[in-house]
Amino acid sequence: MRVSHLSAALLVALGLSWSSATLASETRIPDSVVKDATALRDRALQDNTSWKIVESLTSEVGPRLAGSEGDARAVAWAKAKFKALGYDKVWTQDVTFPKWERRSEHGEVLGRSSQELKLTALGGSPGGTVQGEVVRFDDLKALQAVKPGSLKGKIVFVDILMPRARDGHGYGIGSTVRRAGPPAAARAGAVGYVMRPAGTDWHRNPHTGMTRFDDQTPIPSASLTNNDADQLARLVALGKTEIKVALDCGFNGMYTSQNVIGEITGTTKPDEIVALGGHLDSWDLGTGAIDDGGGVALTMAVGHLIKQMKIKPVRTIRVVAFANEEQGLFGGRVYTESQQKDIRKHQMVMESDSGPGMIYAFGGNWAPEAGAAVKQMYDVIAPLGIAYEPLKGSAESEMGLMQARGAASAAFSHDASLYFDLHHTPDDTLDKIDPKALKQNTAAYAAVALMAANAEGSLGSGPEIAKPER
Repeated sequence: MRVSHLSAALLVALGLSWSSATLASETRIPDSVVKDATALRDRALQDNTSWKIVESLTSEVGPRLAGSEGDARAVAWAKAKFKALGYDKVWTQDVTFPKWERRSEHGEVLGRSSQELKLTALGGSPGGTVQGEVVRFDDLKALQAVKPGSLKGKIVFVDILMPRARDGHGYGIGSTVRRAGPPAAARAGAVGYVMRPAGTDWHRNPHTGMTRFDDQTPIPSASLTNNDADQLARLVALGKTEIKVALDCGFNGMYTSQNVIGEITGTTKPDEIVALGGHLDSWDLGTGAIDDGGGVALTMAVGHLIKQMKIKPVRTIRVVAFANEEQGLFGGRVYTESQQKDIRKHQMVMESDSGPGMIYAFGGNWAPEAGAAVKQMYDVIAPLGIAYEPLKGSAESEMGLMQARGAASAAFSHDASLYFDLHHTPDDTLDKIDPKALKQNTAAYAAVALMAANAEGSLGSGPEIAKPER
């Protein structure tokens, strides 16, 4: 588009930049790129690369608790895997954090109805053996309102059922109980804490996950299974019930892991980035297949497929296998801080960290002038059974931190109906991944990443479009 010198002078007088005035017409996806993205989508639907990667990770490395031997093996694995997949550049970022270890755990009902309770320590819990009378709460606010010190010698039981939902919104309830319950119990003087799990299954598999204590002295804190929570609730209803919780776990110094990063270098705009990712760590109870082996695998597969099809991305496609997401987004914080001055260079960010269930909607965050280009992206992935929800959703987890700083983002809504049956449990294993869904995920991420990389114009990254992570 041509603009006269007079028009340009007028724009300056109005305080508008030439680029902001012309950007709307420039941000489009060329027809040739749409054609390549469509072919890439169809290739991904027939390709097993994502499956082979997650099979390798969960079999050869296994559980990857941050700071463990499995974590170190995973970092070495990721470096080798990026190279084997043909990435042009592989590099790392150091990520340092407190090292939490789990060694053993046991729970039991004492007295007239003595029996085992299946439970697991919450990440961040201290070790210790405690016993006491159970005080049950079916409302977190009621616990938080208890007078400090009034539950001295008791064990708090927060009994709130997490609802099942396709969009996974029930996790907001479960994770809040996990994070806020233990410090509230400690403030009230309790010696221990147990909770109904942040999970939707009815197997006797407890769900772990991170908790934190503010200024309170930490107390042993654990998650029951839904079955055992039911049992404990029935016993409390019958009368005074005492339980024993024995945990051998806790923090043990500091540990340095690494974000592992692979890049397919852009041809004419190599300093501009389309960034994808998943987190390399997992909890230790399962093998971290859905959380987040599948996310690591499908994003790694994107660059490989583009390279295999000999498609040349204009911008660099960067895939990040993040360190220690589970205990506080440590790797994401390191990456985001390292890129703070380069937010505008991130054309688009996206992540897979809500399980590789079928994607049912596509949204994200971008500047108004990029709307037409993003709609072109959607048109390519619509045949995958995906609805359009413009300007809704989060880039997820670590890339959500980038979105909060102003990076344009793609948000994929994954069917989480069954995800929280498996999340943070011993059941998070390879057999739970649906190969068809994994291919659909790979196809969607690959097509959108390629079109973002080869778009004519910016998608609008910058502080002015910053959108907090949800």
